[in-house]
This record gives sequence, structure tokens and C-alpha cells, in this order.
Amino acid sequence: MSQVIRIGTRDSALAIWQAQNVQNQLQKKGYKTVLIPVKSDGDLELNLPLYDMGITGIFTKTLDVALLTNKIDLAVHSMKDVPTRLPLGVQQTAVLKRGNPRDLIVHKGLDFLNGNGLVATGSLRRKAQWLKRYPKHEVVNLRGNVNTRLKKFKDNNWDAAIFATAGLQRIDVLPENHKVLNWMVPAPAQGIVMIASKIQDEALNALVKTLNDPATEVCAKLERDFLRELEGGCTAPIGALASISGNEISFEGILLSLDGRKSISIKKSIPASEAENQGIFWAQEALQNGGKELMQEVKEQL
Repeated sequence: MSQVIRIGTRDSALAIWQAQNVQNQLQKKGYKTVLIPVKSDGDLELNLPLYDMGITGIFTKTLDVALLTNKIDLAVHSMKDVPTRLPLGVQQTAVLKRGNPRDLIVHKGLDFLNGNGLVATGSLRRKAQWLKRYPKHEVVNLRGNVNTRLKKFKDNNWDAAIFATAGLQRIDVLPENHKVLNWMVPAPAQGIVMIASKIQDEALNALVKTLNDPATEVCAKLERDFLRELEGGCTAPIGALASISGNEISFEGILLSLDGRKSISIKKSIPASEAENQGIFWAQEALQNGGKELMQEVKEQL
């Protein structure tokens, strides 16, 4: 392990906040650290929707390369951006305690909910669920980091824009006019900060694992197993959320058509002791109940 731990991060305000959170925890344990910001391909191209850019790993590839070429020691990610299959030699070493997993809208008044509306998001999942609930609305593409998207929303005639609650809270830019969407199933692992490292860095990995939150790890695995089993290499509107209360795990998953008109939902409650591989089984159940055909339909339309 190097004398100074080099922490790689994207250079957006939210990514820097996440990396500083990790940095602060390591420094409290007496270790010297330095942040190394890098710009990802996903940050550089702001005009194309994510699903037109080969979404798998678009925000993580640059940091993966930096890890594997020994330019950084750790990579800090928003876990929802991390592919369910990591590059050879890279591992998930720790996840921090989860923030608020829910989505919200920033709005200019809520009257539009009862009529026609213009809503902005760059997410297939958010778009599909919004159109499922509000089929008369139009959804327009919105890309960029949190501050960029907030500015675009302010400068355009959109009625609302959809954001992750945790992101706005973490960098303290949550507008007064917002509404949390408790009905919308979030992205798998939304609100979770993940730390990745090289598998062979045993001493560093042992240190980083002391930052891991076990409950968050269990929920993230359920959600990401569900996503990986459904995807089969295809990007699609998929949401998943697991939560633990006492010894009980509650899970909700959803797979939708691009226009939100078709959907398959899974809702489960199980003892926490039975969590292993359940995300895979629930995804297989969804595939058997029409999900396979729905995934094929989405694949043909993208």
C-alpha cells in the first residue's frame, strides 16, 4: 500500500463530494490521501441520451483504466453507474451507508400533473415510469451533471425535471419546489457510494473494507443481481429497491417498455437470512412472466 492513498473520482461536484466522504473517513483512521479527479466520456458528451452512448460503464471506464494502470489506488463511484460486471482485476471493495434512494421532481408548480406536461430526464427508467403514470405528458432529454441539469431546467420551459434525491441533498442544491416520487422505483443501487480497487492490493483492500456498510451491501447485491439477470447485455427501463427492517427484507422491482405502457412488477418480502441469490430468482420470475418478450421488444427499439 502506497504512503499516500490516491482516490480517483469524476470531477463533478457530486462525485467530488462522494470522494471527499471516503477521503475523510480514511484520514480519520490516520491515512494520508489525495483526490485525483478525471473526466469521463459520459461527462464529455452531453448531447446524446445515455442509452445512445453504449451506457454500460460510460461513467466508470476512465476510472477503471486509471486503476488498472496504477494511476490511482481507489475509485469512488455512484454505484448505480457501475456495470454489474466489473473489469478483470477490479473489485467492489466497500459500499458506504446508503443515502435517500428515491427520485424527485424539481418543478415550477404542480398544476401540470392534472393536464399536459413537459418533463425532462435522460433516464430510460424515469421516462418509462413517468409515462406509465402520466401518458399525456411529453418527456424530453436532459443530460449533464447535477448543476448543469438544474440550470437547464431553469432556462427552459419545462414543467419539471427528475433527479435523484440523494444527489441534490449531498451537494446542498435541493430547490424549495420539489416533490419526492415515492411511487417511482429507483435505479438499482441508487443513493449508494461504492469504492473499487484492484484485487491484488490486499493491504489496502483490508483497510477499505472497514468502511463497508453490511446492510447496504446486502440491498445493493439484491438489486444489482436483479438488474444483471434481466439485462442480458441490453439496456432497459429497470428499477429495483431493497430495504431491511429488523430481520425482514422488502423488495420491489420493475421492468417496463420504453413508453411505459407495458410493465412487469415484482414485490417480495423475505427473511434477511434468505437473501442470497434472491435477486436472480426474482428476475427469472419476471422473465418467465413476460419479461423475456418485453426485453426483446426494448432491445429492438433501442
